[in-house]
Amino acid sequence: MDKIDVRRIGIFLLVAFGWAWVASGVLWWLGGLQSPYFTVITAVFIMPAPAIAHILTRLLTKEGWQELWLQPKFKQGWPFWVAAWLGTAVLLLIGPAIFFLLQPGYFDPNMTTFANQIEQLAAQAGEPLPFSVEMLVLIQVLAALGPAILINAPFMLGEEFGWRAYLQPRLMPLGPRPAMIILGIIWGVWHAPIIMMGYNYGFDYVGAPWTGILAMSWMTILLGTWLGWATWRAGSVWPAVIGHAIINGFGPVSLLFTTPDFPSLIGPRVTGVVGSLGFLLVTIWLFLRSSAWDASEQESVGVSEEGSR
Repeated sequence: MDKIDVRRIGIFLLVAFGWAWVASGVLWWLGGLQSPYFTVITAVFIMPAPAIAHILTRLLTKEGWQELWLQPKFKQGWPFWVAAWLGTAVLLLIGPAIFFLLQPGYFDPNMTTFANQIEQLAAQAGEPLPFSVEMLVLIQVLAALGPAILINAPFMLGEEFGWRAYLQPRLMPLGPRPAMIILGIIWGVWHAPIIMMGYNYGFDYVGAPWTGILAMSWMTILLGTWLGWATWRAGSVWPAVIGHAIINGFGPVSLLFTTPDFPSLIGPRVTGVVGSLGFLLVTIWLFLRSSAWDASEQESVGVSEEGSR
């Protein structure tokens, strides 16, 4: 097994965590999730932190610019682009389906909360609804699987250009399983400050906020394995960008069918322990089937020997 470059990984993590956590501290000081600057700080400062860490690490260590993983390589990797696109959407449906089977009391087929919100907006505008609630949901789903990917992609690249395009190749000498677990834990703990501010889980759950950080890390191990596999096999970071965009855009659709008092730590969203079960199934398969990580272009898509010294 090749050695990992501890120095470069350390610099990368210092920048990725330092940049994001300082920005999170500013966000907390400005009011946390209720701050009017939440979206701006998150999109402009927190999410790009891993990409900034990637660039600064290369500059600080004079590593060069080999193997950035930005080439699409669509001709060789298109099946993994499709997997990251449609496969991610399918996996996002499995967890909520299991959650609703186990906890049917939280299932709301009438989408009452969403329907009330739409009716309130229509009342404020003084005009009737242009579409039925069901049609609006369909439009949202189609948008999440299509044009929303293009809108979300630049923000997802801010994370994936760091996690999947830089850190993952430098952990892969450990083997796929250890690399995915370590990277998943790192990715989850990186979210800790905003989880502590109530993001994704709120505050009303057992062991808050520490169990929320654990649940987030559990999810990022599973999602990171799926996105990491697609990236590794495609030889490009773009499948991970697409998959991440689908997770952020399509994942919340399950909430439309959920009562307001749902247990956020459990489900139905993918951030819940049960909500992530679809990705657990594929992670088990990828961990048991070592050949799933084999790729004929591995030497050409991995970190070059010269660039990793």
